[in-house]
Amino acid sequence: MKKRKILFLGESYRADAITWMNGLREFGDFEICTWELQTPNNSKLNRFKRILEYGFAPVSIRKTIRKEKPDMIIAERTTSYGFLAAISGMHPIAIAQQGRTDLWPEDSVLYPFKKFIQKYAFKKAHLIHAWGPVMTISMKEIGVDMKKVLVLPKGIDLSAFSPYINNSNKIEAIVTRSLQPEYRHDSILKAFAILHQKGIDFSLTIVGNGTRLQSLKDLAQNLQIENKVIFTGRIPNTELPKFLQQSNIYISMPITEGVSASLFEAMACNCYPVVSDIPGNQSWITHRKNGQLIEIDNIEKLAEELVWAFENQDSRNEAILQNRKFVEENANYHINMKIISDQYHELLNRYWNAKN
Repeated sequence: MKKRKILFLGESYRADAITWMNGLREFGDFEICTWELQTPNNSKLNRFKRILEYGFAPVSIRKTIRKEKPDMIIAERTTSYGFLAAISGMHPIAIAQQGRTDLWPEDSVLYPFKKFIQKYAFKKAHLIHAWGPVMTISMKEIGVDMKKVLVLPKGIDLSAFSPYINNSNKIEAIVTRSLQPEYRHDSILKAFAILHQKGIDFSLTIVGNGTRLQSLKDLAQNLQIENKVIFTGRIPNTELPKFLQQSNIYISMPITEGVSASLFEAMACNCYPVVSDIPGNQSWITHRKNGQLIEIDNIEKLAEELVWAFENQDSRNEAILQNRKFVEENANYHINMKIISDQYHELLNRYWNAKN
């Protein structure tokens, strides 16, 4: 029997997208083809070029559909690729909301336009992914048909992200988020500078790449902690478990969050989570129960809570066991991607039965 083919619209190089596509190949036996915008979103000029490219995207996508003859189309981000899927003329359609609302940044001149195209994408989609409960709040507010919504994270590979007990006698912290302003790496460095001034020993590993890399290296030097901070640059996702297993505290301070696979990965590897106090993190973390929630940019509080987390080893050990159990039950890639793949097959069967 011929394999069913899916056209994926989105940035195919992102770890998140790779997980989604690989899961569909592995657990749904789907063939995947992809389409994405070619202009990088890394400067004002490129942003303008990207908007132009977006305008011509429907023609290019239809050409890809004629060439590849996919059975269904899936897309990430309801306000960009999701809308392109909705106007592609291809059915059935599954789209995923990536952030808490996908309407970001809120002060953008494009905000009203994004709101309009998101509503259209939701209306046209046959299945909508909410990778976590926090994403359903905005969906309900704008009247999305919740019968079309599947609330389930893609999950992570628990055999790769396996638990490891770190018995280090110092804070060995790790940050695995993209080096962009919204992830507040500068606040994290400043909090560690406070620890340094107090004579508290630590090592801090900052994984990944992004526009802030050089300025963060400069900041670490200005704060005189460059000898204790390791910048790994971009690493393959297969290397990530090793770095997490060598750490005992995971830090993530985004100003907005949907569902963070990075948080699940850290929890699976027995890293104790210290994260920003925002809805996307509150879904999974209860303060001083299974991690810590810190007000954004409150560097004194972050420094204080890092010391508390390290000194309260019993509480930390209890939390890491609880967190591993939680990801095993709720974020197992092998289970969740099988459910998602089965839903796609079911959707295709319904669509073809209705057509015939």
